[in-house]
Amino acid sequence: MRPLYQLALLLLVVLVSQAVNAAPKLVLGFGDSLMAGYQLKPAESFPAQLQVALDKAGRDVTVKNAGVSGDTSTAGRARLNWVLAGLGAKPDLVILELGANDMLRGQDPAITRANLDAMLTELGKRKIPVILAGMRASPNLGAAYTKPFDAMYAALAAKHKVRLYPFFLDGVAATPKLQLADGMHPNAAGVAVIVKRILPTVEAALGPK
Repeated sequence: MRPLYQLALLLLVVLVSQAVNAAPKLVLGFGDSLMAGYQLKPAESFPAQLQVALDKAGRDVTVKNAGVSGDTSTAGRARLNWVLAGLGAKPDLVILELGANDMLRGQDPAITRANLDAMLTELGKRKIPVILAGMRASPNLGAAYTKPFDAMYAALAAKHKVRLYPFFLDGVAATPKLQLADGMHPNAAGVAVIVKRILPTVEAALGPK
């Protein structure tokens, strides 16, 4: 009977291992209205379109939308821990996209940098991989503002050793046909451009299929 018992135990271990490995990876999109999908249908938001793109790429991944319209980096920092706790599982990747509303309010870049730094520190403590999505300041704010604001994303990515996607709105900013009437937020077609451009970075961060 002992060989049969050992065989049954081995099969159980294999089945449990397969069940664990079969669980889809979890990607969390954490940000502001650009992440939430301001004035878009749920299926048109960045997380939803990223989900479709990853599905087409043969990835077993679930993308969660934790974007809140109007969020500043201060607000994001305040809610990060309870968002992570509410997931019920540790994300395999967080796409951190914040700072645009700080810039639009003319907030001191040092405050934004400190908030992003704190969030990256927390995610690092939890050993959660991150893609830091950068933002660029409006040129009309002047060099004294734009220089430190634009530079902080690369500096923070280097400090925390996380992947950097330099400009979340790359290919969309200043392109009216890809924006809503406000000239700031992407429309559904604009989100599709963002997803297409960031997808290689996301796939690299997720690792082999």
